[in-house]
Amino acid sequence: MSESILQETAAPAATSATITPKLGFLGVGWIGRNRLEAIAQHTAAEVAYVADPVPQNTTDALKSAPTAVAVESLEDLLSQPDLDAVVIATPSALHAAQSILALEAGKAVFCQKPLGRNAAEARAVVEAARQADKLLGVDLSYRHTAAMQRVYEVVQSGELGQVYAVELVFHNAYGPDKPWFYDPKLSGGGCVIDLGVHLVDLALWALSFPAVRQVQSRLFAKGQPLTDPNTHVEDYASASIELATGTHVQLSCSWNLPAGQEAIISATFYGTNGGVAFRNINGSFYDFVADRYYGTHTDRQVSPPDSWSGRAAVVWAERLAQGATFTEDAEELVRVAEVLDRIYGR
Repeated sequence: MSESILQETAAPAATSATITPKLGFLGVGWIGRNRLEAIAQHTAAEVAYVADPVPQNTTDALKSAPTAVAVESLEDLLSQPDLDAVVIATPSALHAAQSILALEAGKAVFCQKPLGRNAAEARAVVEAARQADKLLGVDLSYRHTAAMQRVYEVVQSGELGQVYAVELVFHNAYGPDKPWFYDPKLSGGGCVIDLGVHLVDLALWALSFPAVRQVQSRLFAKGQPLTDPNTHVEDYASASIELATGTHVQLSCSWNLPAGQEAIISATFYGTNGGVAFRNINGSFYDFVADRYYGTHTDRQVSPPDSWSGRAAVVWAERLAQGATFTEDAEELVRVAEVLDRIYGR
């Protein structure tokens, strides 16, 4: 892992002392186990407890954390007197309630996205973290790629001049393989809340979270306009987002789009002095580059390989070990959720 990435993404330590936090993992399917392995390999945090309703998931996770103890539920996790924090990788409908329970029990939280199915749920979690004064993290993983870190540096430096346009794309040639993704009461929405959440976060984060003036959107399901997002989920979405700075943000995302490759993922920022882009290559979900654009010339800034998939969790665990507590940047999670609500017209 790149030490510079950790330094760039981690907030300053709240204290000079370093502790060894004991973590409980709630949900250790593919994503949860990946985050468990990343934290176990790259931080001083201890994987102390594991809970998952699927026995095979627990068995596989314990292979990577043989000293961890398997328990049955979140309640069992929270009853452990030495537990410091909970890593949550469960279905979306459970995220907010489980995060709040953990925070109210005095535990820090790292949660898969989305933090909530809507802005009200996200806001409730952030408020619980503030009241408990506990560190809250969400797995907005693309922020922590080396390519997006470079794009962020370029945008923040001001060298692009006035950034007047941002183009965001996330087309996934596949759809989710769990039925709950297709029930808006359980998922909160379709491709926008699944994929678009990353894109909206990247744009607002790189631009220092300006106010959002206006949002217009079109949602589709199986090629037809989606008339009621409360009963069906979208598999294609287009949104125009106008920022108070005058910047125009255009978003497109989809599931099952015949894009000619497995995925198209990009966040491109255009300014009066050129552009910069974060984008995948060769249809990959994992390989990203950062390109600086000068008229007709492209200057490659960052190339693969980059082992980034668990880095957001690692950064959170490192901050926790340094004694970090609640930070106001958690409000960014609510700002992103509010934009998604406006895309959905709620």
